[in-house]
Amino acid sequence: MPMPLSAEKFSVRLNDNIKFINIIHQQINIQHLDTAAMPPKANTKAKVTKPPMREAKKTAAAAKAPAKASAKAATAKKTEAPAKKTAAAKKAATTKKEPAKATASKRKREEDAPAEAPVKKTKTTASTTKTTKRKAPDDAPTKPAKKTKVLTKGPIINEPPKDRLHIYVFGEGTAGELGLGTAKNAVDVKRPRLNPNLAADKVGVVQIAAGGMHVVALTHDNKILTWGVNDQGALGRDTEWDGGLKDMDVAEKEEEEDSDDDEDDNGLSPKESLPAEVDFSTVEIAEGTRWVQVAAGDSCSFALTDDGRVYGWGTFRGNEGTLGFTQEVETARRPMLLPDLKNITSIVAGANHALALNKAGGVVAWGSGQQMQLGRRVVERSKIEGLRPREFGLPRGPKNGIAAIETGAYHSFAISKNGSIYSWGLNNFGETGIPDNAGQDDAVILKPTVVESLKGKNISTIKGGGHHSIAAAENGDCLVWGRIDGHQIGISNDELSKLPEDVVMQDARGDPRILLVPEKVTAIQGAVAKLATASEHNIVVTQDGKAWSWGFSANYQTGQGQVEDVLVPTMIDNTAVREKALNGVFTGGQYSILTAPA
Repeated sequence: MPMPLSAEKFSVRLNDNIKFINIIHQQINIQHLDTAAMPPKANTKAKVTKPPMREAKKTAAAAKAPAKASAKAATAKKTEAPAKKTAAAKKAATTKKEPAKATASKRKREEDAPAEAPVKKTKTTASTTKTTKRKAPDDAPTKPAKKTKVLTKGPIINEPPKDRLHIYVFGEGTAGELGLGTAKNAVDVKRPRLNPNLAADKVGVVQIAAGGMHVVALTHDNKILTWGVNDQGALGRDTEWDGGLKDMDVAEKEEEEDSDDDEDDNGLSPKESLPAEVDFSTVEIAEGTRWVQVAAGDSCSFALTDDGRVYGWGTFRGNEGTLGFTQEVETARRPMLLPDLKNITSIVAGANHALALNKAGGVVAWGSGQQMQLGRRVVERSKIEGLRPREFGLPRGPKNGIAAIETGAYHSFAISKNGSIYSWGLNNFGETGIPDNAGQDDAVILKPTVVESLKGKNISTIKGGGHHSIAAAENGDCLVWGRIDGHQIGISNDELSKLPEDVVMQDARGDPRILLVPEKVTAIQGAVAKLATASEHNIVVTQDGKAWSWGFSANYQTGQGQVEDVLVPTMIDNTAVREKALNGVFTGGQYSILTAPA
Protein backbone atom coordinates (compact mmCIF):
# COMPACT_ATOMS: atom_id res chain seq x y z
CA MET A 1 0.00 0.00 0.00
CA PRO A 2 1.52 3.35 -1.06
CA MET A 3 2.62 5.77 1.58
CA PRO A 4 0.31 8.78 2.05
CA LEU A 5 1.72 12.05 0.81
CA SER A 6 2.68 14.72 3.20
CA ALA A 7 0.73 17.96 3.10
CA GLU A 8 3.66 19.80 1.52
CA LYS A 9 4.15 17.26 -1.26
CA PHE A 10 0.38 17.06 -1.89
CA SER A 11 0.28 20.82 -2.31
CA VAL A 12 3.17 20.75 -4.81
CA ARG A 13 1.59 17.91 -6.78
CA LEU A 14 -1.77 19.78 -6.88
CA ASN A 15 -0.12 22.97 -8.12
CA ASP A 16 1.64 21.03 -10.90
CA ASN A 17 -1.66 19.54 -12.02
CA ILE A 18 -3.36 22.94 -12.05
CA LYS A 19 -0.52 24.39 -14.18
CA PHE A 20 -0.85 21.46 -16.57
CA ILE A 21 -4.59 22.00 -16.92
CA ASN A 22 -4.11 25.75 -17.56
CA ILE A 23 -1.54 24.99 -20.27
CA ILE A 24 -3.98 22.59 -21.96
CA HIS A 25 -6.78 25.21 -21.89
CA GLN A 26 -4.42 27.82 -23.38
CA GLN A 27 -3.50 25.45 -26.20
CA ILE A 28 -7.14 24.78 -26.97
CA ASN A 29 -8.06 28.48 -27.04
CA ILE A 30 -5.09 29.36 -29.26
CA GLN A 31 -5.97 26.57 -31.71
CA HIS A 32 -9.61 27.73 -31.80
CA LEU A 33 -8.50 31.26 -32.70
CA ASP A 34 -6.10 29.99 -35.41
CA THR A 35 -8.75 27.78 -36.95
CA ALA A 36 -11.49 30.44 -36.90
CA ALA A 37 -9.17 32.92 -38.66
CA MET A 38 -8.59 30.62 -41.68
CA PRO A 39 -10.07 31.83 -45.06
CA PRO A 40 -13.32 30.00 -45.85
CA LYS A 41 -12.08 29.03 -49.28
CA ALA A 42 -9.23 26.91 -47.90
CA ASN A 43 -10.95 23.52 -47.92
CA THR A 44 -8.56 21.38 -45.87
CA LYS A 45 -10.83 18.40 -46.09
CA ALA A 46 -10.64 18.45 -49.85
CA LYS A 47 -6.83 18.70 -49.83
CA VAL A 48 -6.06 15.98 -47.27
CA THR A 49 -7.86 12.91 -48.53
CA LYS A 50 -5.68 10.00 -47.36
CA PRO A 51 -3.69 10.84 -44.21
CA PRO A 52 -1.02 8.25 -43.21
CA MET A 53 -2.36 6.05 -40.40
CA ARG A 54 0.99 6.00 -38.55
CA GLU A 55 1.18 9.81 -38.42
CA ALA A 56 -2.36 10.03 -37.11
CA LYS A 57 -1.65 7.57 -34.28
CA LYS A 58 1.58 9.28 -33.36
CA THR A 59 -0.16 12.64 -33.20
CA ALA A 60 -2.93 11.21 -31.05
CA ALA A 61 -0.40 9.78 -28.60
CA ALA A 62 1.38 13.09 -28.39
CA ALA A 63 -1.87 14.79 -27.51
CA LYS A 64 -2.47 12.22 -24.76
CA ALA A 65 0.94 12.40 -23.11
CA PRO A 66 1.24 15.14 -20.39
CA ALA A 67 3.96 17.74 -20.86
CA LYS A 68 6.47 18.19 -18.05
CA ALA A 69 7.81 21.56 -19.17
CA SER A 70 6.55 24.63 -20.93
CA ALA A 71 8.83 23.94 -23.94
CA LYS A 72 7.25 20.50 -24.40
CA ALA A 73 3.82 22.10 -24.04
CA ALA A 74 4.67 24.58 -26.80
CA THR A 75 5.85 21.74 -29.05
CA ALA A 76 2.66 19.82 -28.33
CA LYS A 77 0.62 22.93 -29.27
CA LYS A 78 2.30 23.15 -32.70
CA THR A 79 1.81 19.48 -33.52
CA GLU A 80 -1.77 19.17 -32.27
CA ALA A 81 -3.42 21.44 -34.89
CA PRO A 82 -2.32 19.41 -37.93
CA ALA A 83 -3.16 16.27 -36.03
CA LYS A 84 -6.73 17.45 -35.53
CA LYS A 85 -6.98 18.54 -39.16
CA THR A 86 -5.70 15.17 -40.26
CA ALA A 87 -8.19 13.37 -38.08
CA ALA A 88 -11.03 15.57 -39.35
CA ALA A 89 -9.98 15.02 -42.93
CA LYS A 90 -9.78 11.29 -42.30
CA LYS A 91 -13.32 11.36 -40.95
CA ALA A 92 -14.62 13.33 -43.99
CA ALA A 93 -12.76 11.26 -46.56
CA THR A 94 -13.49 7.76 -45.29
CA THR A 95 -13.10 5.19 -48.06
CA LYS A 96 -13.93 1.53 -48.54
CA LYS A 97 -10.25 0.68 -48.19
CA GLU A 98 -10.09 2.29 -44.71
CA PRO A 99 -13.29 1.66 -42.75
CA ALA A 100 -13.67 3.86 -39.69
CA LYS A 101 -12.70 2.32 -36.31
CA ALA A 102 -14.02 4.00 -33.17
CA THR A 103 -10.94 3.64 -30.92
CA ALA A 104 -10.80 5.13 -27.47
CA SER A 105 -8.05 7.53 -28.52
CA LYS A 106 -9.99 8.68 -31.54
CA ARG A 107 -13.19 9.18 -29.58
CA LYS A 108 -11.27 11.17 -26.96
CA ARG A 109 -9.62 13.27 -29.64
CA GLU A 110 -13.04 14.13 -31.09
CA GLU A 111 -14.36 14.97 -27.64
CA ASP A 112 -11.32 17.07 -26.70
CA ALA A 113 -11.38 19.12 -29.91
CA PRO A 114 -14.14 21.67 -29.45
CA ALA A 115 -12.36 24.02 -31.87
CA GLU A 116 -13.50 21.91 -34.84
CA ALA A 117 -17.19 22.31 -34.08
CA PRO A 118 -17.46 25.98 -35.08
CA VAL A 119 -15.54 25.32 -38.31
CA LYS A 120 -17.78 22.42 -39.27
CA LYS A 121 -20.85 24.41 -38.30
CA THR A 122 -19.78 27.39 -40.38
CA LYS A 123 -19.13 25.28 -43.51
CA THR A 124 -22.28 23.27 -43.08
CA THR A 125 -24.32 26.43 -42.69
CA ALA A 126 -22.90 27.95 -45.87
CA SER A 127 -23.57 24.78 -47.82
CA THR A 128 -27.06 24.51 -46.41
CA THR A 129 -27.81 28.11 -47.29
CA LYS A 130 -26.79 27.61 -50.91
CA THR A 131 -28.78 24.40 -51.18
CA THR A 132 -31.81 26.06 -49.68
CA LYS A 133 -31.69 28.85 -52.27
CA ARG A 134 -31.51 26.35 -55.14
CA LYS A 135 -34.34 24.23 -53.80
CA ALA A 136 -36.63 27.08 -52.84
CA PRO A 137 -37.60 29.05 -55.97
CA ASP A 138 -40.08 31.01 -53.92
CA ASP A 139 -37.14 32.90 -52.42
CA ALA A 140 -35.91 34.05 -55.86
CA PRO A 141 -37.44 37.13 -57.50
CA THR A 142 -40.17 36.15 -59.95
CA LYS A 143 -39.49 37.12 -63.59
CA PRO A 144 -42.24 39.23 -65.14
CA ALA A 145 -44.45 37.32 -67.58
CA LYS A 146 -43.48 37.87 -71.23
CA LYS A 147 -46.14 39.93 -72.94
CA THR A 148 -47.53 38.64 -76.22
CA LYS A 149 -47.03 41.24 -78.91
CA VAL A 150 -50.36 41.94 -80.55
CA LEU A 151 -50.31 42.90 -84.22
CA THR A 152 -51.66 46.42 -84.52
CA LYS A 153 -52.87 48.10 -87.66
CA GLY A 154 -50.62 50.72 -89.20
CA PRO A 155 -51.51 53.90 -91.09
CA ILE A 156 -53.77 53.34 -94.10
CA ILE A 157 -51.84 53.75 -97.35
CA ASN A 158 -54.06 51.73 -99.74
CA GLU A 159 -57.76 51.76 -100.54
CA PRO A 160 -59.67 48.66 -101.70
CA PRO A 161 -61.67 48.63 -104.96
CA LYS A 162 -65.41 49.01 -104.43
CA ASP A 163 -67.17 48.28 -107.75
CA ARG A 164 -68.75 44.84 -107.96
CA LEU A 165 -68.03 42.84 -111.09
CA HIS A 166 -69.68 40.27 -113.35
CA ILE A 167 -67.22 37.43 -113.96
CA TYR A 168 -67.07 35.70 -117.38
CA VAL A 169 -64.89 32.60 -117.80
CA PHE A 170 -63.80 30.43 -120.75
CA GLY A 171 -61.14 27.93 -121.77
CA GLU A 172 -59.79 24.84 -120.03
CA GLY A 173 -61.61 23.85 -116.82
CA THR A 174 -60.41 20.31 -116.16
CA ALA A 175 -58.65 21.43 -112.98
CA GLY A 176 -61.52 23.54 -111.67
CA GLU A 177 -59.85 26.82 -112.64
CA LEU A 178 -63.09 28.23 -114.13
CA GLY A 179 -64.89 27.97 -110.77
CA LEU A 180 -68.01 26.52 -112.36
CA GLY A 181 -68.26 23.46 -110.11
CA THR A 182 -68.76 19.81 -110.95
CA ALA A 183 -71.17 19.91 -113.91
CA LYS A 184 -69.95 18.26 -117.11
CA ASN A 185 -70.37 21.44 -119.10
CA ALA A 186 -67.96 23.19 -116.75
CA VAL A 187 -64.84 21.58 -118.22
CA ASP A 188 -64.34 23.00 -121.72
CA VAL A 189 -65.99 26.38 -122.15
CA LYS A 190 -65.60 27.62 -125.72
CA ARG A 191 -66.87 31.16 -125.24
CA PRO A 192 -67.33 33.57 -122.30
CA ARG A 193 -69.85 32.35 -119.73
CA LEU A 194 -71.16 34.23 -116.71
CA ASN A 195 -70.07 32.39 -113.57
CA PRO A 196 -73.19 31.95 -111.39
CA ASN A 197 -71.05 31.00 -108.39
CA LEU A 198 -69.65 34.55 -108.37
CA ALA A 199 -72.88 36.47 -108.76
CA ALA A 200 -72.34 40.20 -108.33
CA ASP A 201 -75.38 40.68 -106.10
CA LYS A 202 -74.49 37.82 -103.73
CA VAL A 203 -70.71 37.41 -103.81
CA GLY A 204 -69.64 40.75 -105.22
CA VAL A 205 -66.09 40.25 -106.56
CA VAL A 206 -64.20 43.55 -106.84
CA GLN A 207 -60.77 42.32 -108.00
CA ILE A 208 -59.40 39.10 -109.46
CA ALA A 209 -56.02 37.47 -110.25
CA ALA A 210 -55.37 34.48 -112.50
CA GLY A 211 -52.55 32.08 -111.69
CA GLY A 212 -51.28 29.15 -113.71
CA MET A 213 -54.13 26.81 -112.74
CA HIS A 214 -55.88 28.64 -109.91
CA VAL A 215 -57.67 31.94 -109.30
CA VAL A 216 -57.81 34.37 -106.37
CA ALA A 217 -60.64 36.88 -105.94
CA LEU A 218 -61.34 39.75 -103.53
CA THR A 219 -64.97 40.46 -102.59
CA HIS A 220 -66.73 43.68 -101.57
CA ASP A 221 -67.21 42.38 -98.01
CA ASN A 222 -63.47 41.83 -97.39
CA LYS A 223 -63.25 38.13 -98.20
CA ILE A 224 -60.68 36.35 -100.33
CA LEU A 225 -61.91 33.42 -102.42
CA THR A 226 -59.88 30.81 -104.30
CA TRP A 227 -60.54 27.91 -106.67
CA GLY A 228 -58.57 25.60 -108.96
CA VAL A 229 -55.55 23.39 -108.31
CA ASN A 230 -54.41 23.12 -104.69
CA ASP A 231 -51.62 20.55 -105.00
CA GLN A 232 -49.08 22.90 -103.41
CA GLY A 233 -51.29 25.01 -101.19
CA ALA A 234 -52.10 27.74 -103.72
CA LEU A 235 -55.73 27.91 -102.49
CA GLY A 236 -54.76 28.56 -98.86
CA ARG A 237 -57.44 26.26 -97.43
CA ASP A 238 -58.35 22.62 -96.86
CA THR A 239 -59.58 20.86 -99.99
CA GLU A 240 -59.41 17.22 -98.89
CA TRP A 241 -62.24 15.29 -100.47
CA ASP A 242 -63.08 11.60 -100.21
CA GLY A 243 -65.53 11.59 -103.12
CA GLY A 244 -65.00 10.99 -106.79
CA LEU A 245 -64.11 7.30 -106.45
CA LYS A 246 -66.45 5.05 -108.36
CA ASP A 247 -66.75 1.33 -108.84
CA MET A 248 -65.13 0.30 -112.14
CA ASP A 249 -68.28 -1.43 -113.38
CA VAL A 250 -70.36 1.67 -112.64
CA ALA A 251 -67.86 3.94 -114.38
CA GLU A 252 -67.78 1.75 -117.49
CA LYS A 253 -71.57 1.63 -117.61
CA GLU A 254 -71.74 5.44 -117.44
CA GLU A 255 -69.27 5.74 -120.31
CA GLU A 256 -71.33 3.34 -122.42
CA GLU A 257 -74.46 5.38 -121.79
CA ASP A 258 -72.54 8.54 -122.80
CA SER A 259 -75.04 10.79 -121.09
CA ASP A 260 -75.51 14.25 -122.60
CA ASP A 261 -77.01 15.64 -119.41
CA ASP A 262 -75.12 18.84 -118.61
CA GLU A 263 -75.90 18.41 -114.94
CA ASP A 264 -74.00 15.11 -114.63
CA ASP A 265 -70.92 15.14 -112.42
CA ASN A 266 -67.61 15.83 -114.18
CA GLY A 267 -65.56 14.11 -111.48
CA LEU A 268 -63.94 17.29 -110.16
CA SER A 269 -63.63 17.97 -106.46
CA PRO A 270 -66.29 20.48 -105.38
CA LYS A 271 -63.80 21.84 -102.83
CA GLU A 272 -61.43 22.89 -105.62
CA SER A 273 -63.80 23.64 -108.50
CA LEU A 274 -66.07 25.93 -106.48
CA PRO A 275 -65.00 29.31 -105.03
CA ALA A 276 -64.45 29.15 -101.26
CA GLU A 277 -62.95 31.44 -98.64
CA VAL A 278 -59.24 31.32 -97.74
CA ASP A 279 -58.54 30.06 -94.22
CA PHE A 280 -56.86 32.84 -92.21
CA SER A 281 -57.50 31.16 -88.83
CA THR A 282 -53.84 30.21 -88.28
CA VAL A 283 -52.30 33.66 -88.77
CA GLU A 284 -52.64 36.93 -86.88
CA ILE A 285 -54.30 39.81 -88.66
CA ALA A 286 -54.61 43.28 -87.15
CA GLU A 287 -58.09 44.26 -86.14
CA GLY A 288 -59.83 46.35 -88.78
CA THR A 289 -57.60 45.20 -91.63
CA ARG A 290 -59.03 45.46 -95.15
CA TRP A 291 -57.75 43.59 -98.19
CA VAL A 292 -56.99 45.78 -101.19
CA GLN A 293 -55.32 43.55 -103.81
CA VAL A 294 -54.63 39.89 -104.63
CA ALA A 295 -51.99 38.31 -106.89
CA ALA A 296 -51.35 34.78 -108.17
CA GLY A 297 -48.38 32.89 -109.60
CA ASP A 298 -48.17 29.31 -110.82
CA SER A 299 -48.33 27.76 -107.33
CA CYS A 300 -48.55 30.74 -104.98
CA SER A 301 -50.95 33.48 -103.95
CA PHE A 302 -50.65 36.85 -102.20
CA ALA A 303 -52.93 39.38 -100.53
CA LEU A 304 -52.14 43.04 -99.76
CA THR A 305 -53.66 44.96 -96.83
CA ASP A 306 -54.67 48.60 -96.57
CA ASP A 307 -51.75 49.30 -94.21
CA GLY A 308 -49.18 47.84 -96.59
CA ARG A 309 -48.67 44.32 -95.19
CA VAL A 310 -48.45 41.24 -97.40
CA TYR A 311 -49.74 37.75 -96.67
CA GLY A 312 -48.97 34.77 -98.87
CA TRP A 313 -49.39 31.02 -99.26
CA GLY A 314 -48.36 28.20 -101.58
CA THR A 315 -44.80 27.74 -102.86
CA PHE A 316 -42.30 28.73 -105.55
CA ARG A 317 -40.84 26.20 -107.95
CA GLY A 318 -37.35 26.11 -109.46
CA ASN A 319 -35.79 24.20 -112.32
CA GLU A 320 -35.46 21.09 -110.16
CA GLY A 321 -38.90 21.18 -108.52
CA THR A 322 -40.20 22.81 -105.35
CA LEU A 323 -37.90 25.61 -104.19
CA GLY A 324 -39.86 26.77 -101.14
CA PHE A 325 -42.10 29.64 -100.06
CA THR A 326 -39.71 31.20 -97.54
CA GLN A 327 -36.28 30.19 -96.33
CA GLU A 328 -37.96 28.43 -93.40
CA VAL A 329 -41.17 27.11 -95.00
CA GLU A 330 -41.20 24.88 -98.07
CA THR A 331 -44.96 24.95 -98.69
CA ALA A 332 -47.37 27.27 -96.87
CA ARG A 333 -50.76 25.58 -97.02
CA ARG A 334 -52.31 28.38 -95.00
CA PRO A 335 -51.63 32.13 -95.25
CA MET A 336 -48.61 33.53 -93.46
CA LEU A 337 -47.47 37.09 -92.89
CA LEU A 338 -44.33 38.09 -94.82
CA PRO A 339 -42.62 40.30 -92.22
CA ASP A 340 -39.94 41.67 -94.56
CA LEU A 341 -42.58 43.45 -96.64
CA LYS A 342 -43.80 46.78 -95.21
CA ASN A 343 -45.54 49.85 -96.62
CA ILE A 344 -46.33 47.98 -99.84
CA THR A 345 -48.68 49.61 -102.35
CA SER A 346 -48.72 47.04 -105.16
CA ILE A 347 -47.84 43.37 -105.64
CA VAL A 348 -47.57 41.19 -108.78
CA ALA A 349 -46.45 37.62 -109.45
CA GLY A 350 -44.79 35.81 -112.34
CA ALA A 351 -44.69 32.06 -112.73
CA ASN A 352 -42.37 31.57 -109.76
CA HIS A 353 -41.33 35.00 -108.55
CA ALA A 354 -43.01 38.09 -107.15
CA LEU A 355 -42.45 41.85 -107.06
CA ALA A 356 -43.70 44.40 -104.53
CA LEU A 357 -43.69 48.19 -104.80
CA ASN A 358 -43.44 50.24 -101.61
CA LYS A 359 -44.62 53.71 -100.72
CA ALA A 360 -41.18 55.21 -101.32
CA GLY A 361 -41.08 53.96 -104.91
CA GLY A 362 -38.69 51.10 -104.11
CA VAL A 363 -39.17 47.59 -105.51
CA VAL A 364 -38.36 44.28 -103.85
CA ALA A 365 -38.26 40.87 -105.54
CA TRP A 366 -38.22 37.30 -104.25
CA GLY A 367 -38.83 33.73 -105.39
CA SER A 368 -36.90 31.76 -107.99
CA GLY A 369 -34.04 33.71 -109.53
CA GLN A 370 -32.65 31.07 -111.86
CA GLN A 371 -33.56 33.14 -114.92
CA MET A 372 -32.40 36.40 -113.28
CA GLN A 373 -36.02 37.52 -112.89
CA LEU A 374 -35.19 38.93 -109.43
CA GLY A 375 -32.90 41.58 -110.88
CA ARG A 376 -29.94 40.28 -108.90
CA ARG A 377 -27.59 37.36 -109.27
CA VAL A 378 -28.57 34.33 -107.19
CA VAL A 379 -25.82 31.74 -106.86
CA GLU A 380 -27.07 28.24 -107.65
CA ARG A 381 -25.67 26.67 -104.48
CA SER A 382 -27.49 29.27 -102.36
CA LYS A 383 -30.59 29.76 -104.52
CA ILE A 384 -32.79 29.61 -101.44
CA GLU A 385 -31.49 33.12 -100.66
CA GLY A 386 -33.79 34.33 -103.41
CA LEU A 387 -36.79 33.56 -101.19
CA ARG A 388 -36.01 36.58 -99.02
CA PRO A 389 -37.50 39.83 -100.42
CA ARG A 390 -34.75 42.31 -101.33
CA GLU A 391 -34.40 45.55 -103.19
CA PHE A 392 -32.16 45.64 -106.23
CA GLY A 393 -30.87 48.06 -108.87
CA LEU A 394 -33.92 50.18 -109.60
CA PRO A 395 -34.01 53.96 -108.94
CA ARG A 396 -35.90 55.47 -106.00
CA GLY A 397 -37.16 58.90 -105.11
CA PRO A 398 -39.99 61.30 -105.97
CA LYS A 399 -38.73 62.02 -109.50
CA ASN A 400 -37.14 58.82 -110.77
CA GLY A 401 -38.67 56.23 -108.47
CA ILE A 402 -40.88 53.42 -109.73
CA ALA A 403 -44.58 54.06 -110.37
CA ALA A 404 -45.73 50.61 -111.57
CA ILE A 405 -44.47 47.02 -111.71
CA GLU A 406 -45.34 43.99 -113.83
CA THR A 407 -44.07 40.50 -114.58
CA GLY A 408 -43.87 37.95 -117.32
CA ALA A 409 -43.50 34.27 -116.61
CA TYR A 410 -39.72 34.55 -116.15
CA HIS A 411 -38.99 38.23 -116.72
CA SER A 412 -40.08 41.51 -115.15
CA PHE A 413 -40.85 45.15 -115.89
CA ALA A 414 -40.92 48.45 -114.00
CA ILE A 415 -42.25 51.83 -115.15
CA SER A 416 -40.51 54.78 -113.54
CA LYS A 417 -42.12 58.09 -112.65
CA ASN A 418 -40.20 59.76 -115.46
CA GLY A 419 -41.61 57.29 -118.02
CA SER A 420 -38.58 55.02 -118.45
CA ILE A 421 -39.27 51.29 -118.83
CA TYR A 422 -36.89 48.89 -117.10
CA SER A 423 -36.76 45.17 -117.79
CA TRP A 424 -34.70 42.16 -116.68
CA GLY A 425 -34.79 38.37 -116.59
CA LEU A 426 -35.06 35.66 -119.25
CA ASN A 427 -34.37 36.97 -122.75
CA ASN A 428 -33.90 33.97 -125.05
CA PHE A 429 -36.69 35.28 -127.33
CA GLY A 430 -36.03 38.97 -126.71
CA GLU A 431 -39.06 39.15 -124.38
CA THR A 432 -37.48 41.91 -122.28
CA GLY A 433 -37.48 44.25 -125.29
CA ILE A 434 -33.68 44.36 -125.19
CA PRO A 435 -32.23 42.69 -128.32
CA ASP A 436 -28.88 41.81 -126.68
CA ASN A 437 -28.19 38.05 -126.94
CA ALA A 438 -31.79 37.30 -128.00
CA GLY A 439 -32.02 33.91 -129.70
CA GLN A 440 -29.52 32.24 -127.39
CA ASP A 441 -30.85 29.46 -125.14
CA ASP A 442 -29.40 30.88 -121.93
CA ALA A 443 -29.86 34.57 -122.75
CA VAL A 444 -30.74 36.73 -119.73
CA ILE A 445 -30.69 40.39 -118.73
CA LEU A 446 -28.87 40.32 -115.39
CA LYS A 447 -30.09 43.59 -113.89
CA PRO A 448 -32.76 46.23 -114.57
CA THR A 449 -31.97 47.88 -117.87
CA VAL A 450 -33.79 50.68 -119.69
CA VAL A 451 -35.67 49.48 -122.80
CA GLU A 452 -34.42 52.01 -125.32
CA SER A 453 -36.96 51.03 -127.98
CA LEU A 454 -39.84 52.10 -125.67
CA LYS A 455 -38.49 55.58 -124.96
CA GLY A 456 -40.96 58.26 -125.93
CA LYS A 457 -43.82 55.76 -126.33
CA ASN A 458 -45.59 56.90 -123.14
CA ILE A 459 -46.33 53.38 -121.96
CA SER A 460 -49.24 53.22 -119.51
CA THR A 461 -49.35 49.49 -118.85
CA ILE A 462 -47.18 46.49 -119.73
CA LYS A 463 -47.42 42.71 -119.36
CA GLY A 464 -45.16 39.75 -120.00
CA GLY A 465 -46.16 36.34 -121.35
CA GLY A 466 -44.12 33.16 -121.58
CA HIS A 467 -41.62 34.38 -124.19
CA HIS A 468 -43.23 37.55 -125.49
CA SER A 469 -44.54 40.82 -124.07
CA ILE A 470 -47.26 43.37 -124.75
CA ALA A 471 -47.78 47.01 -123.79
CA ALA A 472 -50.36 49.76 -124.18
CA ALA A 473 -49.44 53.38 -124.82
CA GLU A 474 -51.33 56.39 -123.56
CA ASN A 475 -52.67 56.99 -127.09
CA GLY A 476 -54.22 53.50 -127.14
CA ASP A 477 -51.64 51.79 -129.36
CA CYS A 478 -50.90 48.14 -128.57
CA LEU A 479 -47.23 47.15 -128.92
CA VAL A 480 -45.82 43.61 -128.97
CA TRP A 481 -42.38 41.95 -129.20
CA GLY A 482 -40.69 38.62 -128.58
CA ARG A 483 -41.54 35.16 -129.83
CA ILE A 484 -43.42 34.88 -133.14
CA ASP A 485 -43.71 31.22 -134.15
CA GLY A 486 -46.89 30.52 -132.11
CA HIS A 487 -48.76 33.58 -133.41
CA GLN A 488 -48.23 35.26 -130.03
CA ILE A 489 -47.70 38.77 -131.42
CA GLY A 490 -50.82 39.06 -133.59
CA ILE A 491 -49.01 40.46 -136.62
CA SER A 492 -49.58 38.67 -139.91
CA ASN A 493 -46.73 37.19 -141.90
CA ASP A 494 -47.39 39.69 -144.68
CA GLU A 495 -46.77 42.58 -142.31
CA LEU A 496 -43.71 40.89 -140.81
CA SER A 497 -42.19 40.44 -144.23
CA LYS A 498 -42.28 44.20 -144.72
CA LEU A 499 -40.25 44.92 -141.56
CA PRO A 500 -36.47 45.48 -141.74
CA GLU A 501 -34.27 42.39 -141.47
CA ASP A 502 -32.65 43.67 -138.27
CA VAL A 503 -36.07 43.80 -136.59
CA VAL A 504 -37.22 40.23 -137.30
CA MET A 505 -34.94 37.29 -136.50
CA GLN A 506 -35.54 34.16 -138.58
CA ASP A 507 -34.95 30.50 -137.78
CA ALA A 508 -32.84 28.05 -139.80
CA ARG A 509 -35.68 27.51 -142.30
CA GLY A 510 -36.11 31.22 -142.92
CA ASP A 511 -39.36 31.53 -140.97
CA PRO A 512 -39.94 34.51 -138.62
CA ARG A 513 -38.99 33.54 -135.07
CA ILE A 514 -38.32 36.63 -132.93
CA LEU A 515 -39.55 40.22 -133.12
CA LEU A 516 -36.61 42.10 -131.64
CA VAL A 517 -38.23 45.51 -131.12
CA PRO A 518 -41.77 46.58 -130.14
CA GLU A 519 -44.18 46.90 -133.04
CA LYS A 520 -47.79 48.09 -133.21
CA VAL A 521 -50.61 45.56 -133.56
CA THR A 522 -52.75 47.08 -136.30
CA ALA A 523 -55.71 44.66 -136.37
CA ILE A 524 -57.25 45.97 -133.12
CA GLN A 525 -60.04 48.46 -133.66
CA GLY A 526 -60.15 51.01 -130.88
CA ALA A 527 -57.78 52.32 -128.23
CA VAL A 528 -56.47 49.64 -125.87
CA ALA A 529 -57.16 50.27 -122.17
CA LYS A 530 -56.58 46.87 -120.51
CA LEU A 531 -54.47 43.90 -121.54
CA ALA A 532 -53.40 40.44 -120.40
CA THR A 533 -51.07 37.80 -121.75
CA ALA A 534 -50.41 34.16 -120.89
CA SER A 535 -47.80 31.77 -122.15
CA GLU A 536 -48.96 31.95 -125.79
CA HIS A 537 -52.22 33.89 -126.05
CA ASN A 538 -53.30 37.50 -125.49
CA ILE A 539 -56.48 39.45 -124.82
CA VAL A 540 -56.97 43.21 -124.73
CA VAL A 541 -59.99 45.34 -123.82
CA THR A 542 -60.52 48.62 -125.62
CA GLN A 543 -61.80 51.84 -124.18
CA ASP A 544 -65.25 51.13 -125.64
CA GLY A 545 -65.48 47.88 -123.65
CA LYS A 546 -64.74 45.31 -126.38
CA ALA A 547 -62.37 42.37 -126.03
CA TRP A 548 -59.93 41.23 -128.73
CA SER A 549 -57.91 37.99 -128.58
CA TRP A 550 -55.28 36.09 -130.56
CA GLY A 551 -52.68 33.34 -130.27
CA PHE A 552 -52.74 29.71 -129.15
CA SER A 553 -56.32 28.43 -128.80
CA ALA A 554 -56.18 24.64 -128.43
CA ASN A 555 -58.15 24.84 -125.14
CA TYR A 556 -60.55 27.62 -126.20
CA GLN A 557 -58.59 30.14 -124.12
CA THR A 558 -59.06 32.84 -126.78
CA GLY A 559 -62.85 32.72 -126.34
CA GLN A 560 -63.32 32.41 -130.09
CA GLY A 561 -64.85 28.92 -129.93
CA GLN A 562 -62.04 27.30 -131.97
CA VAL A 563 -59.05 25.11 -131.25
CA GLU A 564 -56.98 26.46 -134.14
CA ASP A 565 -54.58 29.32 -133.47
CA VAL A 566 -56.06 32.79 -133.86
CA LEU A 567 -53.53 34.50 -136.14
CA VAL A 568 -54.47 38.15 -135.62
CA PRO A 569 -56.60 40.00 -133.02
CA THR A 570 -60.28 39.12 -133.34
CA MET A 571 -63.15 40.54 -131.32
CA ILE A 572 -64.76 38.18 -128.82
CA ASP A 573 -68.45 38.20 -129.58
CA ASN A 574 -71.19 36.11 -128.01
CA THR A 575 -74.48 36.74 -126.25
CA ALA A 576 -72.87 36.77 -122.81
CA VAL A 577 -70.66 39.81 -123.47
CA ARG A 578 -72.03 41.44 -126.61
CA GLU A 579 -73.95 44.12 -124.78
CA LYS A 580 -71.48 44.49 -121.91
CA ALA A 581 -68.92 47.25 -121.47
CA LEU A 582 -66.01 45.07 -120.41
CA ASN A 583 -63.49 46.66 -118.03
CA GLY A 584 -60.99 43.93 -117.15
CA VAL A 585 -59.16 40.88 -118.50
CA PHE A 586 -57.04 38.14 -116.87
CA THR A 587 -55.28 35.14 -118.39
CA GLY A 588 -54.13 31.89 -116.81
CA GLY A 589 -52.32 28.91 -118.21
CA GLN A 590 -55.06 27.65 -120.54
CA TYR A 591 -58.05 29.77 -119.54
CA SER A 592 -59.16 33.40 -119.45
CA ILE A 593 -61.48 35.74 -117.51
CA LEU A 594 -63.31 38.91 -118.53
CA THR A 595 -65.03 41.33 -116.15
CA ALA A 596 -67.76 43.92 -116.52
CA PRO A 597 -69.23 46.34 -113.97
CA ALA A 598 -72.35 45.01 -112.24
